[in-house]
Amino acid sequence: MPLAPRLEQTPSSHPRLPFPGTRRFAALGAVSALLTLVAILFSPAIASADAPFRLPGQITDTVGVLDADQQSDVQAAIDQLYDDHKVRLWVVYVPDFNGLGAGPWADQTAQASSLGDRDALLAVATVDREYALIAPDGLSEITSDEAESIRVDAVEPALREEDWAGAAIAAAGGLGDAMSPGGGMSVRTLLIGGGVVVVVGAGGVVLYSRKKKHDRSRAGVEAARSISPEDTAALTALPLPTLDERAKEVLVETDDALRTSQEELELARGEFGEQATAAFTAAFDTAKSTLAAAFTVRQRLDDAIPETPQQQREMLIDIITSCGRADRELNEKVQEFDGLRDLLINAPDRLDALTRDMVALTVRIPDSTRTLATLQTEFPAAALASVAHNVTMAEERLAYAEKAVTEGRDAVALPPGKQGPAVSAIRGAEGALEQARILLDAVDHAAEDIRHAIATLPAAITDVEAGIAAAAQFTEQGGDRLAAARTAAEAALAAARTAADTDPLGSFTQIVKADAELDAVLAEAQESRQQAERAQQRLEQDLVAAQSQVTAASDFIGTRRGAVGAEARTRLTEAQRHLAGAQQLRTTDASRALQHAQAAASLAADALRLAQNDVSRWESRQRPGLGAGGGNATGAILGGILIDSILRGGFSGGGNWGSRGSGGGRGSGPRSFGGPSSSGRISGGGRF
Repeated sequence: MPLAPRLEQTPSSHPRLPFPGTRRFAALGAVSALLTLVAILFSPAIASADAPFRLPGQITDTVGVLDADQQSDVQAAIDQLYDDHKVRLWVVYVPDFNGLGAGPWADQTAQASSLGDRDALLAVATVDREYALIAPDGLSEITSDEAESIRVDAVEPALREEDWAGAAIAAAGGLGDAMSPGGGMSVRTLLIGGGVVVVVGAGGVVLYSRKKKHDRSRAGVEAARSISPEDTAALTALPLPTLDERAKEVLVETDDALRTSQEELELARGEFGEQATAAFTAAFDTAKSTLAAAFTVRQRLDDAIPETPQQQREMLIDIITSCGRADRELNEKVQEFDGLRDLLINAPDRLDALTRDMVALTVRIPDSTRTLATLQTEFPAAALASVAHNVTMAEERLAYAEKAVTEGRDAVALPPGKQGPAVSAIRGAEGALEQARILLDAVDHAAEDIRHAIATLPAAITDVEAGIAAAAQFTEQGGDRLAAARTAAEAALAAARTAADTDPLGSFTQIVKADAELDAVLAEAQESRQQAERAQQRLEQDLVAAQSQVTAASDFIGTRRGAVGAEARTRLTEAQRHLAGAQQLRTTDASRALQHAQAAASLAADALRLAQNDVSRWESRQRPGLGAGGGNATGAILGGILIDSILRGGFSGGGNWGSRGSGGGRGSGPRSFGGPSSSGRISGGGRF
């Protein structure tokens, strides 16, 4: 969470800081001109302005505000924090931040000092009365609320009293207290230097207090993120609700990584050919199969058949470890892939090609607009819900691509060594243009699919009517199961007739599902050969329906994946698996292929419904008043082109000190090929 207000500001006014890769709980501020004048006249000798620099030690005082005893007290607190939690706190006092502001100055100093993922930094400008308290994501034990409490309840009060040593001691104590099991005030915080008073300020006593944890569930999930997918013992020790949330989260992360990897791989395959990209294709296919298995387990957890708590725990751990394997399978090829796709080598040619693609897609906008307008005159809004905003969203993706291409050309014009932003711009433009194409194609799919449903719905209704009539002849053989299936088919038939004009595709899917359930029971009461012949006759039309429904769901989720959760993705993955099974069995076992096709259509319809609900919730929560699609950058976030922490809480910024790529750490730029853990190419290390 960014914490960079002026000292006199309230905690609610914290602006975002642009520096990637750290969780910032910084406060910057200025008191009145009178206080500044007093500080200049009465504080110790003031050093000149300090640019960001490499810290020589864990306590750096260029202003001379600490005496020997105070330095000893601060060092004791720093040592205690390291002894208890292996966390290094670095403290630096300067007169001002050289015009950079607290956050950027602290970030640059942290980088210059090679601080690692177990290092925190407290930087204080004693004359300008600004400060920054920052730590990397490696300190995952500290929640957002705890960081807020450390800053507001401990550090700021001491700084306002000009108790410079007390602020550092409070920061060390607060960090250690937040990382201690069970929370509460730790003994070391009360006994620094052998006393019982935490901080003695210039104007009195400032006691450190911390808010109680009011969101243990979120804190548990944040802690679970630090557990390796291979550490099954640690995963087993997690509470079941925390394990369930983490499993959903890791499914979304891995699915996003695979989708982006597929887009990058297709671009690389078109550029370098099948042979040069064969190894990456193999790694992707393996990771995709591993993720599909994890989605299958999630589907079993979500179905109506209950599992025991122990079974649930084992299945959730299986999901997390499977996603971890998929992550590794992709990441093993990341370095090689990045070397192959060195976007800077031919950046001008790439930008020219992107411009041509942008023009070609822009030319399609009027036709797609007319197509959608025609559909809106033919069909009601319910039938077009999944594509109603596609043209607008495609225009937004094109606008984002145009901006990215311009930024890419500007970056290419820079001197060698400073052209890195061109890579992020090219990848962002590629992703935006690909999604614009999918969005426009989806409008064409909708026209074909709805008209196909209209054409075939009467035959489907006739087919289910025949099944209902046949069921009446086999009541004795089918028993209660057949009677129940017949009743359900009759209800579905009545509903489909009612909605045939308003939602033909949905009605067709509903009929297919009801007919499948009825046929499954009839198969036990009728002769296998008769059912097989009937299945073969219906298989082709049901395969078309299934493919249409899967395509609609896939297009919708793929272009809005920034807001779509695990449930919709699970249903879509299962639908794709059933569709593949239907296609594989179509010539050898028509009856089983038909069941697969019908299951695929039903699951895809569920996936689309769940995804639409996710997007609606995201839009109402994240972008009030903007309507579907939002602005260019917002649309890129919704489409998953720019990765943001949409589906999880926690500190903004993400990543560690040293994030890979010019786009910054997690949550700041377009992704590339690789698993979710490599989205920021995080590196470890640090000083000791």
